[in-house]
Amino acid sequence: MLNRIIKSTVNLSYKNKSLFQNSLVLQKRTFFNIVPDPSIGLTEDQKALQSAAVEFASEQLAPNAAKWDKEEIFPRDAMKKAAELGFGGLYVHSDYGGTQLSRMDTSLIIEALASADVSTAAYISIHNMCAGLIDKYGNADQKKKYLPKLVTMEHCASYCLTEPGAGSDAASLSTKAVRDGDHYILNGSKAFISGGGDAEIYLIMCRTGKEGPKGISCILVEKDTPGLSFGKKEEKLGWNTQPTRAVILEDCRVPVANLIGVEGQGFSIAMNALNGGRINIAAASLGGAQSALIFARDHVKDRKQFQQTLSNFQAIQFKLADMATQLYAARSMLRQAAALLDDPTVNNPHTYVAMAKLFTCDTCFKICDESLQLHGGYGYLKDYPVERFLRDTRVHRILEGSDAVMRILTSKDLLKDQ
Repeated sequence: MLNRIIKSTVNLSYKNKSLFQNSLVLQKRTFFNIVPDPSIGLTEDQKALQSAAVEFASEQLAPNAAKWDKEEIFPRDAMKKAAELGFGGLYVHSDYGGTQLSRMDTSLIIEALASADVSTAAYISIHNMCAGLIDKYGNADQKKKYLPKLVTMEHCASYCLTEPGAGSDAASLSTKAVRDGDHYILNGSKAFISGGGDAEIYLIMCRTGKEGPKGISCILVEKDTPGLSFGKKEEKLGWNTQPTRAVILEDCRVPVANLIGVEGQGFSIAMNALNGGRINIAAASLGGAQSALIFARDHVKDRKQFQQTLSNFQAIQFKLADMATQLYAARSMLRQAAALLDDPTVNNPHTYVAMAKLFTCDTCFKICDESLQLHGGYGYLKDYPVERFLRDTRVHRILEGSDAVMRILTSKDLLKDQ
């Protein structure tokens, strides 16, 4: 599977292509030939993975991203094409058709995809999080039944943790699953679910036991299960290429065979997923910020005021230098956190993941904002994609653990005595 991705980079001309074909400004830079270069420090195999993702983003995502955003299209055909490269089963074992990549390598792919379309890249990350959980915690029958169609993205998956009354305090969730013979009966609702109503597979975190995290289990619910329904499609600031709905469970009967892992393991499963999810969401922010920086650089080289291009003003030069420096720092921090998460000898890497997610998502949103500012009034127009990158990266400071939660996790570890 890895070889399949790497082979797709043979004879590519991506370094001479622009990811940004819909822009009104002259394009002189691409994903790779600008400071900071995202390929710096990578192995040859990692560069090949990154190149394959950039090529796919250039050909399949960039020409369509603005239309998908405007018309709120869930681009399933494009995602199936991504799956042909192995992007539908990034964590899944090769026995089930997966790519079986590390957190670090996966983050490179998500960053590259997000450089063209943050929203679609983010959904691909969520889908992979679910497939990865089934691969890691599911039994042989569950893997055989569900993973092949998830890996090809013939089926899509949704991660269902958040509830109307349980957001940052996820351990207080109230959706219940009561055992009834060979079935569980589920009642409750989940909020802000990406893919809700469109995905075929839902991983529901629900309460099978006592209050608190140890009473939570993970149960897989298929879309056509009686008792499962969905709220209205939410109207959102960004992330418009993926539908968001409430997931509603009313006396929803699910076979006990759909329990992922064992009873009481659900919160641990959910948190394990979020560590990787936080890396990927931050990587998507990096991709959006990289593109925003490219757009800003090209615009100030082209736009003239006071008889000279904006790039001749030292204030603009210093602003771009600060944006590039901040992006380089964020990328370096995130990749180190991903490497720690991949290292089995590192205890509790979640603190470093939290710090990296906090810094990267905040920094990259600010870079997108500064890019829009450098565009002046043009940046506020949808003819230019910087406003889309701004909208799509804003939610990254909220989901997969808000800025405040990242600070709680970090300060808790910092202040403990041992």
